[in-house]
Amino acid sequence: MIAALLLLAQAVAPIAPPPILVPSTVATAGMPPQDWTALPVLRIRKQASTLANTSAYVHGEVMAGRCVKAIRTMQGWSLTLDLAVLMTPDGRVRRVTPRAIDCPTVEQYAAGVILGARDSIDVVDTDSDTWYRTSLTFAWGA
Repeated sequence: MIAALLLLAQAVAPIAPPPILVPSTVATAGMPPQDWTALPVLRIRKQASTLANTSAYVHGEVMAGRCVKAIRTMQGWSLTLDLAVLMTPDGRVRRVTPRAIDCPTVEQYAAGVILGARDSIDVVDTDSDTWYRTSLTFAWGA
């Protein structure tokens, strides 16, 4: 009886259309494309002054063991984080998406640094919201 019901259900069930695949280079409204290499580079003026004291927080997260992605350099330690930034045509930051590095507090902190630098960001003249890519490197001595 159950087998007959299953066969009947399969016979009358509508055939679902195949899923619509979006190419990885096309960004959906809220998310950047998977391949960030094709995105234009986000230009930040006065980067040194904008990012002057940002490494102290990241250093604290590394020392507390909440982030193990920092690497040893000749000058001390550094941690680089890639971000995709959605900008409006008039230069407002609409969304910041950090690339996951298994350090959620640092990822969110870096997004906040970009938001704080919004007055120093130059965008290309476009008619629609555009995704850009950038990287932040946090560095501190040994």
